[in-house]
Amino acid sequence: MAGYTVELKRLLTDAGCYFEKSGRGDHEIWYSPITNRRFTVDSNIKSRHTANAVLKQAGLRKGF
Repeated sequence: MAGYTVELKRLLTDAGCYFEKSGRGDHEIWYSPITNRRFTVDSNIKSRHTANAVLKQAGLRKGF
């Protein structure tokens, strides 16, 4: 597996999170209805720790 971004985005959309807008550089701003917060998602996540940190910000359990 080259990276975790594709699977991470699938988990986020399955949980009801959605893309809001582009951020700085290659980052995206997403919104989580679970936590009622915005969080950033990098377009090339290669670390499972980073992927799990994004899930935590979205209010989800670790997935990697």
